[in-house]
Amino acid sequence: MRLFGWKAARSGVRPVLTRTFGVIGGIGAPTGGDWPSGYEAQVRAAYLGNAVAQRAVRIVAEGAGGVTIDVTAGGAAPDDVSVAKLLAGMGQPLIETVAAQLLLHGNAFVQILPDADGMPAMLFALRPERVTIDPDATGWPAAYVYRAAGQALRIPVAAPDGRPGLVHIRTMHPLDDQYGLGCLGAASGPVAIHNAATRWNKALLDNAARPSGALVYDPGEPGATLSPDQFARLKTEMEAGFAGSGNAGRPMLLEGGLKWQALSLTPADMDFINLKAAAAREIALAFGVPPMLLGLPGDNTYANYSEANRALWRLTILPLAGKIVAALGTALAAWWPDLTLAIDLDAIPALAADRTALWSQVSAADFLSDDEKRAMLGFAPKAA
Repeated sequence: MRLFGWKAARSGVRPVLTRTFGVIGGIGAPTGGDWPSGYEAQVRAAYLGNAVAQRAVRIVAEGAGGVTIDVTAGGAAPDDVSVAKLLAGMGQPLIETVAAQLLLHGNAFVQILPDADGMPAMLFALRPERVTIDPDATGWPAAYVYRAAGQALRIPVAAPDGRPGLVHIRTMHPLDDQYGLGCLGAASGPVAIHNAATRWNKALLDNAARPSGALVYDPGEPGATLSPDQFARLKTEMEAGFAGSGNAGRPMLLEGGLKWQALSLTPADMDFINLKAAAAREIALAFGVPPMLLGLPGDNTYANYSEANRALWRLTILPLAGKIVAALGTALAAWWPDLTLAIDLDAIPALAADRTALWSQVSAADFLSDDEKRAMLGFAPKAA
C-alpha cells in the first residue's frame, strides 16, 4: 500500500506550488544589513524618500498610463467609448496604478466589479501587499483574500459561470510560482546608499561643513582625568554652545588644561558626489530608466536624449504596458469574446523617428503595390 506520493500519482494534479518568504510582502529574498526589510518600509525609503527612485517609477508608470489603446469591439461587445471608460478606471488611473504596482511589488490585482446585469462596470486595482492567494488542494489558486481595516474579503478566481472576478498580473519570479517579483528589492541597496549619503551631507552642512574636533585635557600631571561631573558639564556646554550650523564660527572659551585639536577629512572621504551618482545610476538601472533621462552626470551610454527616450519606451514602458493591456483584454474576453485591445504605437511621440524610417523604407520599395504598402503600414486597401 502506497502512503507517500499518492497525490502526485493522481492524474491532473500538478506539483505543489512553492513560495518564498522575505522582503516584498512576504515574497523574495531577505536583504542584509540595516536596509529596509519589508515592502512598506522599502516603499517609504525608495518611493517616498528618494527622489531618483520616485522619478524613475513615475516616468515608467505615467508613460504606460498615457498610451493610447485601440479597442476593436465585435458584435456582442460594447462600443469603443464604454471600453475606454472602463480601462480609464474610476477614482484612480488604472493603467498607471497597475504599472507602478508591477514595478514596486511585482504583482497587480485588478478587481472586476459587475453591474446589476453581471456585466463589468468598473475595474479597480487593489493594493498588492493586502492581497494573498488562497490555493486549493492541488496547488492552483482558488481565491484571492484582500485584507484591510481588520476585514477580509475573499474573491473567487472564477464565478460559477467561469468568468473571473479578479485579474492577477505579475512579473516573472524565478523562485515563486504564485507571486511576481518587483524591482524594489533589487533597488533597496542603492537606495540605502543614496539616502545615507544624503543624510551624511545634510549632517555635514548642519555643522557648517566642518568636521568635528576633539577637546584634549592636558593638566600637566600624568594620569590625571576629568571627574564625571566635569565631563558631563563640558559635554553639555559643547552641544549647546558650539555644535550645529547656528554656532558656526563661534569662538570657544576653554578653561585651563583644555586644548582644541581639529580633525580633518581627506578629499576622498568628502567625495560623496560620485558615491551618490553611482547609487543613483543603479537605482535607475533597477527600474529600467536610462540615467540620462534623470539628469545624472557622467552617463554617456546614449548619444542623445532622443535615443535614450526611445530606448526607455522600447525596452521598459511598452513591454510593461503590453503585459497589462493583454491581461485586461484576456479577462474582458470572458464577457465579450470578440473584444481585442492593442497599443497604438503611432500615437507615441518618442517613436516618431522609427515611424519616419519605416515610411521611408516602404515608400522606396518599388516592388510593392500600393495596397501592399498600405497593409504594411496598418492601413486598409484603397477603395475600388
